[in-house]
Amino acid sequence: MSLPERKTLPHNIPSWVDSRTAIYFITINCTEQGENQLAIPAIADALFETIRHRQDWGIWWPHLALLMPDPMHALLSFPPSDKRIQVIISKWKEWTAKQLSIYWQRDFFEHRLRRGESRRAKADYILQNPVRKELVTCAADWPFVYCANPN
Repeated sequence: MSLPERKTLPHNIPSWVDSRTAIYFITINCTEQGENQLAIPAIADALFETIRHRQDWGIWWPHLALLMPDPMHALLSFPPSDKRIQVIISKWKEWTAKQLSIYWQRDFFEHRLRRGESRRAKADYILQNPVRKELVTCAADWPFVYCANPN
């Protein structure tokens, strides 16, 4: 019995969305669910460096990134560009897979925060993930978090 093949997710941004203000809640899973591939100090440091590098180059603005053992959750904004979100994320996943031997699932989940959805509320939700999974008792104790410096 074969499992049905998962369709690719659409990641097209509607033309009426202002990319300068849009914020996306992104979840990227590893293929080996249940195994810790991400919440490892050396891997986390390297992943956060790649996030920072893309921030410095203006590829994205990472409001927040949190690594669980699996997956990674992030709040990202993307400046106006001819590159689609799917390409930007896929290229990042490809690079990190090759350099850090992380086995990512083929696609990712993204949700654009709509009017009325609070970035702070979504960030708090993300930051509580390690508490909900009983990895720490207080969100502030989870070390695998990246917050961009607003300069």
